[in-house]
Amino acid sequence: ELLEQFQIIPSRVRKLEDKKRIIWCHDLAQDPEEAHLPEKYDDYDKIVCVSNWQKQEYVNHLAIPWGNIQVMLNAINPIEPHEKPDDSINIAYFTTPHRGLEILVPTFNHLHETFFHKMDKPVKLHVFSSFGIYGWPQRDDPYKDMFRYISEHEYMEYYGYVDHDELMVHLKSMHIYAYPSVWRETSCLGLMEAMSAGLICVHSDYGALYETAANWTMMYGMHDEANVHAEIFAQNLFNAVNLVDDESMNNRVLLQKQYADAFYNWDTRAMEWKGLLEALS
Repeated sequence: ELLEQFQIIPSRVRKLEDKKRIIWCHDLAQDPEEAHLPEKYDDYDKIVCVSNWQKQEYVNHLAIPWGNIQVMLNAINPIEPHEKPDDSINIAYFTTPHRGLEILVPTFNHLHETFFHKMDKPVKLHVFSSFGIYGWPQRDDPYKDMFRYISEHEYMEYYGYVDHDELMVHLKSMHIYAYPSVWRETSCLGLMEAMSAGLICVHSDYGALYETAANWTMMYGMHDEANVHAEIFAQNLFNAVNLVDDESMNNRVLLQKQYADAFYNWDTRAMEWKGLLEALS
């Protein structure tokens, strides 16, 4: 009954209904879909952002008044506790290819040829990546050669796009989340899920990633030059692989999971959304 009073629009405004309106923004402030907001913000009873970083961007770039906009963090369904395999070290990348895969693949290959092949157990890279997640498989075409290279590499495996439930099962056997992000995330569900899955998370601080990570991860400073970025990322990934069996790191990852499960939980977020709707009704 409460929801019936509202039109909640996830990012893409097409038709306004005669209800109280909330636009739930997931895009960058510079996205063309948000270009109408400086003149039309009064069309909405509230503009909701998914991170504080994104809110600051909307205020600064779109001149949205502070009173018209608020943050409602993204959320996930926590991943249940589980045991990791101890016969290999598994690294996961699970987002679209344009967000950092072109840095990850050659970096992993270099580290494997230089260091990882000497380790007591195999180090493997598992890539779950395709624009098929958005229904745009044709956008995979520029990455076909890289996908083929991954598929043919002895220590890399390419899965393409897999169903979300299947991906969550795979994460239970992963040890490290490798995300050399070159994309300004407005939030990051993948990082939230990796934190909840008990992965050591190696990623840049680009966009809202530093906010999502909340100081629990192996985050490093983004660099504009790809080669320098790759060098910084390589050092952090190397360190992460060598910390997989470290007791202090395992304790930190456990606390990281507890944080993610508590603060990025849809049960908690549902209560916050209910409070917002009741305040606006």
